[in-house]
Amino acid sequence: MGLSVSVQKKVNGFNLDARWEIGDELAVLFGYSGSGKSLTLQLIAGLIKPDHGSIGLNGKTLFDSASGSNLAPQERSFGYVIQNLALFPHMTIHENILYGAHGLSRTERDLRAGVIIDRFQLGGLDKKYPAEISGGQKQRVALARALIRRPAALLLDEPFSALDNPLRVEMQNFLTEIHREFPIPIVFVTHDVFEAFAIADKIIVYANGKIAQIGTPTEVFAKPANSDVELLVRTRDRLLQSVESAS
Repeated sequence: MGLSVSVQKKVNGFNLDARWEIGDELAVLFGYSGSGKSLTLQLIAGLIKPDHGSIGLNGKTLFDSASGSNLAPQERSFGYVIQNLALFPHMTIHENILYGAHGLSRTERDLRAGVIIDRFQLGGLDKKYPAEISGGQKQRVALARALIRRPAALLLDEPFSALDNPLRVEMQNFLTEIHREFPIPIVFVTHDVFEAFAIADKIIVYANGKIAQIGTPTEVFAKPANSDVELLVRTRDRLLQSVESAS
């Protein structure tokens, strides 16, 4: 059970060759911009078709080039949050959240919306519009919309990158709390070294379209597998030294 990925894709001269699998854990795809992390999410979600390989979720085949299987995005049980959140400005918070519940009965939609609005600390905001709420509240709305259908897995593409640091840390903590309540595979893309270390159960390090290392945060940062990973670790160490020197 869990999410298994083995995909190859060539896009504009860039070659992605990624192979990994996770259980019901929070896995961070970590590496510099342009290393293939977001492309991997798009392949998993079915937004782009891999050239070769396979993708499976909880024993169900989503894509397999050998057999020709390729489920449409709407047939894949994923919640998906992208960097700009994609909230609809003309819809209220309640309507934005309900947008993720297509296919459910009206009664079930309203019931789930009430529960998730309360759990995501959005009470009293349901009649407001995205422009009228804070950045952190927008993040919660996007996560609530992605989870209202109770997906089998959650894909997050740098969802907190636009937040200032205190709010970013708050949302990282909130995500780990939510994961305890929704024990499903979560794939979180970031190129922020502190974010990767703070939230990951497992880190999958990307470098030039390939997987450089997979392990727990402690394993990856204490024992980098190669020079690509070591360079990322040194970046973190230099930042920590700068903070210590400033204090």
